[in-house]
Amino acid sequence: MPLPANGQPWPPALLAEIGPKLTQWSAWLSGDVEKLNAAYAVQTAPTIDRPAQYRGGIQGAAARAFYGKPVGDLTRTRRQLHVPVAADICQASADLLFAEPPTFKAEQSAAQERLNLLTDDGLHTTLAEAAEIGAALGGVYLRTSWDPATVPGRPFLTRVDADAAWPEFRWGNLIAVTFWWIVARNGQQVLRHLERHELDGVGNGLVLHGLYSGDEQNLGRPVPLTEHPATAPLATEVDADGALTAGRTPGLCVVYVPNQRPQRRWRNHPLGANLGRSDLDGVEPLMERLDATWTSWMRDIDLGRARLVVAQSMLENHGPGQGASFDLDQELFTGLNTPPGSIASGGGAGIEAVQFEIRVEQHSKTCSELVEQILRSAGYSTQTFGEGGGSVATATEVDSRNQRSFTTRDRKIRLWRPAAHAALSKLLSVDAEIFGGAYDTGRLDVVFPDSVQESPQQLAQTVQLLDAADAVSTRTKVQMAHPEWDPKQVDDEVNLVLAETGRAVPDPIGLGEQVA
Repeated sequence: MPLPANGQPWPPALLAEIGPKLTQWSAWLSGDVEKLNAAYAVQTAPTIDRPAQYRGGIQGAAARAFYGKPVGDLTRTRRQLHVPVAADICQASADLLFAEPPTFKAEQSAAQERLNLLTDDGLHTTLAEAAEIGAALGGVYLRTSWDPATVPGRPFLTRVDADAAWPEFRWGNLIAVTFWWIVARNGQQVLRHLERHELDGVGNGLVLHGLYSGDEQNLGRPVPLTEHPATAPLATEVDADGALTAGRTPGLCVVYVPNQRPQRRWRNHPLGANLGRSDLDGVEPLMERLDATWTSWMRDIDLGRARLVVAQSMLENHGPGQGASFDLDQELFTGLNTPPGSIASGGGAGIEAVQFEIRVEQHSKTCSELVEQILRSAGYSTQTFGEGGGSVATATEVDSRNQRSFTTRDRKIRLWRPAAHAALSKLLSVDAEIFGGAYDTGRLDVVFPDSVQESPQQLAQTVQLLDAADAVSTRTKVQMAHPEWDPKQVDDEVNLVLAETGRAVPDPIGLGEQVA
């Protein structure tokens, strides 16, 4: 299938139900109150008021007498303070997965050396960012990219967010996807860059680029890539159909990584059923109530500020139409003609302090209960966010307290591992095709580190107890102490330990040392 046809509604009709929800989750992730108000606002104003109700003169008075006072714009939302719990959840999800970078292993040594070069800190950062955005939007795309002008000598992985993608699935597998970006707006004109990924007739990944001039609701017509600086460099890289001529290797150049599954909201939707589930799905009403509670608490603080109510005679008159004020720094009042009793009852000195109660305990408990319910529904333990702390805990105790979070982490790893494997395989094949890598990629493996690691002291005690029970070999002890080492590093360390302790004995048949 080529790039979309001219005049197509955009975003596509198949995304009509999905797009608005992604916009809401994106607004929650951003923490921007204006974006939240815009995402949840009613698109059309209710037809309650009549234009005549806003007019002056006899016509306006008659309309207001007949229809009543105008209600106003009901789409306007009240501003609230925002608690960024959604951003905290998504960041925690990414930290659980990639705070400790995974290990990438290739079966062939030459491929491993090249893989070590390609999987530097930049790739780990990309994976962590993708995991955070994917936790909010339900999934994310990892794209194999290359640009010798800016990143010479190597391909690299980039992230594409789910709210700018039109995917196509078959039996749950991604077979094509179209990304789009708005590169320019000029009045009603909208210029979009489309990038489509699909398979050619022999199963190689094909990447097509197009530039379209339309409006907010319509894709419009294609224009030359040279019409905008963002796409001009691609003009010399594509053929007459807009397809890149380089980098055609087996498989798509894009991998979709679902956040969690199954997809509950769109399980009967032809497209949405194949998407991942957001960590924020279903907890939006609770987050709204948390914002409302926090806003109420802060309003109590504003209302709870001490105020002085003073008699009229104590105010300084600024003249006709200028109002009056009370000087808080004034130390002496003379000639006050105030009635006896308090201000409210007509007595007192004319000054009364007013301060309302701040309901700290009620608001704090409500917020805590809402946060706990939000985290539990999202699949996390409160201890993951620093709640319910106490004394220093062992690795076993930490694992017990964070069991809910670690279960969610394991669910996500089962989706991330095959996706990362496919993305790295494609990265190596593109590297061999474009940059001349002469190696066989072979089998790749992605190893995620343990979620909880024992301290060196606890690990040493464990190894010592197992050694005292004659339950482990020297090799196993070294592997326990250094789980990140490869087999060669473990063998070298075992030989050093045996040599230093005098346990390395000659082989009686002359084949070398006997390893204990």
